[in-house]
Amino acid sequence: MDKLPVDYPTAERLRTGPDEVTVLATGEQTGGALFAVQIRMPPGGGPPVMHRHDPGEVYYVTSGEFTFYLGGADDPGRRRVTAGVGAVVPLAGGTPHTVRNESDRDAVAFVVHAPGAPMEGFLRAVAALDGEPGMDEILAAAARTGIEMLGPIPDVGPRDDTTVIRPTVEGVFNR
Repeated sequence: MDKLPVDYPTAERLRTGPDEVTVLATGEQTGGALFAVQIRMPPGGGPPVMHRHDPGEVYYVTSGEFTFYLGGADDPGRRRVTAGVGAVVPLAGGTPHTVRNESDRDAVAFVVHAPGAPMEGFLRAVAALDGEPGMDEILAAAARTGIEMLGPIPDVGPRDDTTVIRPTVEGVFNR
């Protein structure tokens, strides 16, 4: 059977910079248990800095390729992980990370944050900012919602050292 593309015509869509977030389940709908979204990142999209938050999150890549940076600048275990279609990337709460689209085409993933309030609050706050928000506005929204901004993406070495995740759960990236 052919797979038809899933469209969410009545779903709420949030813009956070170049990225489009389609809200699939809110904290209100799930009693605060989770926040589920579909994220579409164009080439070059994604947060430009490392961050961490208490909720865990899981990415299921449905199109394109995402690159995850894990660990802080002082963490000798920091690494770059690339995940393509079918890959599942679970991130434990408190993990310093960011996710980027470093490919030449759009990347799409189904993402769940549990519990959902911090990320839902942050994404809504950033989407509500007019025009191109400045870093001060983004930092203020992060501070209000429990997202800790950690600074620039650390150098993880040559691209040849990148871990590639195949279409299975590869394990949980711990703090």
